[in-house]
Amino acid sequence: MLYYLWNYLSETLDLPGAGVLNYVTVRAILAIIVSLVISIWFGKAFIKFMKKRNISETQRDAKIDPFNVEKKGVPTMGGIIIIASIVIPCLLFGKLLNVYMLLMLVTTVILGGIGFADDYIKTFKKKKDGLKGWYKILGQILLGLIVGLILRFSPQVVMNETVETRIENNKEIVIKSPDVKSTRTTIPFFKHHNLNYADLFSFMGEPYKYWAGWVFFVALTVFVVAAVSNGSNLNDGMDGMAAGNSAIIGLGIGVLAYLSSNAVLSGYLDIMYIPGSEEVVVFLAAFVGALVGFLWYNSFPAQVFMGDTGSLTIGGIIAVSTVIIHKELLLPIMCGIFLIESLSVIIQKVYFKIGKKRGVHQRVWKRTPIHDHFRTSMEKVLEADPTSTVIYKGGKNIYHEMKITVRFWIVTIILVAFAILTLKIR
Repeated sequence: MLYYLWNYLSETLDLPGAGVLNYVTVRAILAIIVSLVISIWFGKAFIKFMKKRNISETQRDAKIDPFNVEKKGVPTMGGIIIIASIVIPCLLFGKLLNVYMLLMLVTTVILGGIGFADDYIKTFKKKKDGLKGWYKILGQILLGLIVGLILRFSPQVVMNETVETRIENNKEIVIKSPDVKSTRTTIPFFKHHNLNYADLFSFMGEPYKYWAGWVFFVALTVFVVAAVSNGSNLNDGMDGMAAGNSAIIGLGIGVLAYLSSNAVLSGYLDIMYIPGSEEVVVFLAAFVGALVGFLWYNSFPAQVFMGDTGSLTIGGIIAVSTVIIHKELLLPIMCGIFLIESLSVIIQKVYFKIGKKRGVHQRVWKRTPIHDHFRTSMEKVLEADPTSTVIYKGGKNIYHEMKITVRFWIVTIILVAFAILTLKIR
């Protein structure tokens, strides 16, 4: 809203300095500051409100923690803090008529609503399993379809595959390829080469490969939204873990979005120029500020948990923002921690079911998601299941959750830095 007000003051009244909000860097900085302040201020009030009404998460599985960290009475649904801290700065500093900003806000509202319903059932209905898994999946599929179809049919969604710059008469001239609606995406490590999903269906001939490419793109969008959202949810098991990792990933995607929204920089790096995607930068600035502010209370020892209201939402935001800037193939690198957490759970369940058919209780790791493996002793595992055997026991050292969390942050920093570096290693 402030963007349009200041733009009016600049163009109509010629007010000096009013045009400052035309700069995406200024709006991004203001968004991160305001979201940080809101998160800290509102977070304090939210925690006080929840404690006063004794609204807290049911006791987390303390049996696995050899340090006996007490988690009783800690308020949950802290994702409300994150959502409010994202939405308010975006409404103030974002271009609300921009399709990408609208998509990011829709993503936040839909997944925030699904997560809230899950937390509400767990907290108020006292049902440990919360919202049925199929409802979550259906919500994620619906969001993926909305995002994919809008990116297909919205006239605002175009790209320029190639951008060149040259100097003429001491002036920088930018030459762009025509605006097109395309299913192209950036492949890491390859120079002068973008993968067009339509080319995967060349055997179908024109124009069928074009439509098949879009069907594949929409289906991929659904998969990415569900996979990253659930991966973020699984990562939310230790104080500050999901918030810290997601803030780092959000910062990395923000850098990629800024490069994609700048014609000169995208031409220099030989990546697609996506007009209008600077609003993703503003949104992600608010996203990072909200998460950092949330860490004020969520870092060990946590005063509030984000719950599914937060974890599902931040995963969806990460997924949709990368799809918008056509960098979804970088997600396995940037979200490597989420991927490992998800794979650990899948492998553990499959292996356990195979062993169960043979009458044995076999595990690959002591506990999953994988972060629990590093803080769980074999004694704790055998207490819960005396017949259990574990393939990979790891070292004898058992780590405190804060050490595990910080090390996972460090790994995410390395992965995000490497993902950005792939733009030059081509």
